[in-house]
Amino acid sequence: MFRCCTSIPEDWADPDALYPIKPDCREDVPVSHFKPTPGKTLSERRWQSSFSEEGYLDIARVLRRIQRGGVHSNIKGEVWEFLLGCYDPKSTFNERTQLREKRRLEYEKVKSKCQEMEKRVGSGRIVVAPIITEDGQPIVNPSSNGANSGEEVKSNEVDSSIPENRNDSINLDKEVIQWKLTLHQIGLDVVRTDRSLLYYESSENQARLWDVLAVYSWIDRDIGYCQGMSDLCSPIILLIENEADAFWCFERLMRRVRGNFKCTSNTIGVWAQLTLLSSVIKILDPKLHEHIVNLDGGEYLFAFRMLMVLFRREFSFVDALYLWELIWSMEYNPHLFTIYEANASPNRNQDKSQNEDLMKYGKFERKCLKSGQKDQQANMSIFLVASILKAKNKRLLLEAKGLDDLVKMLNGITGELDAKKACNEALKLHVKYLNKTKTT
Repeated sequence: MFRCCTSIPEDWADPDALYPIKPDCREDVPVSHFKPTPGKTLSERRWQSSFSEEGYLDIARVLRRIQRGGVHSNIKGEVWEFLLGCYDPKSTFNERTQLREKRRLEYEKVKSKCQEMEKRVGSGRIVVAPIITEDGQPIVNPSSNGANSGEEVKSNEVDSSIPENRNDSINLDKEVIQWKLTLHQIGLDVVRTDRSLLYYESSENQARLWDVLAVYSWIDRDIGYCQGMSDLCSPIILLIENEADAFWCFERLMRRVRGNFKCTSNTIGVWAQLTLLSSVIKILDPKLHEHIVNLDGGEYLFAFRMLMVLFRREFSFVDALYLWELIWSMEYNPHLFTIYEANASPNRNQDKSQNEDLMKYGKFERKCLKSGQKDQQANMSIFLVASILKAKNKRLLLEAKGLDDLVKMLNGITGELDAKKACNEALKLHVKYLNKTKTT
């Protein structure tokens, strides 16, 4: 696991010490509003005491603590693995050790396959220029094909050289060609992701992020790689030291959000959530909804970025991490591990068994189960966007004269938002929404 090099007290940590910002980027980085509160944060001591002697985790106790004050920075990676469904709280230490080793071997096997197809995977280098044409022919001089972004990074961090095995690329199947076509886009996104963090000054750390995304784009060929995935993967790479463990944690995160990235010729994956957001605002604030429609924003595309990258642009790095663990703890379903292992999707009709302890579910999920809400698209992120719009209600109604004004105002909230407050408001709006939809 990622550890800070200094000794950090049990119940608090200085975010600036844990995730240091490059000196020349400090003015451009949003200020963090998250202040760890002694006695409320899930500390290392409380985390360790939540396990039984055999290794069973008291997940209800952990969820309560996270929802009160987040997770201590030293254990974020470990806790996230449970919140995202990598491990079952009902498993033992021994069972998790065996599963971890099995997954590490599986990751190395898939990564080795990727290395056979492209030697730069695992080499510590990043591809930032196209290396293959759409018909499978190697590009002799990648730097001459419009990829000038290599100038943005140091030369030892990237590789835009001629492919070492030109002849191997001639008879590639379509899946391999499609995968290799995405590698330079992954590289370009990687060198732009979280550039303000000192952690990514290291070419080795950038290469780890590129490797994980490259391997993921190979195993999930329906989705492949899409812009925004690097923003979701970056914090996991920073927090979890072992690359294979980081990969599987990211893979579980993608299980939650991959539908947003699934596109067809007619629609974008996140469309279902945008449609639901529109319905939520129409019910909770009809006047604001009507104003947005009149501004030609009725499709709510201005919220696209918030939902795609889970508010990475609206919050500072530290606040985004805090927000994520609040969301995941509030949406937590104790059957998540079993569902993912069966390659199924969460289903509120089937997940809860009779006489089950509802405290093992997160606050948000409990409300959904009690109310009978079945729509899986109705998640915390929808109501977080709704809470942001509600908070800016008066200004939007008075000052937004066109869609550009609306977008500009929402872009201007970066660094202004408080994660805990936003989550609390989202929960309140969710309850109001459930009550209103129930009565109608």
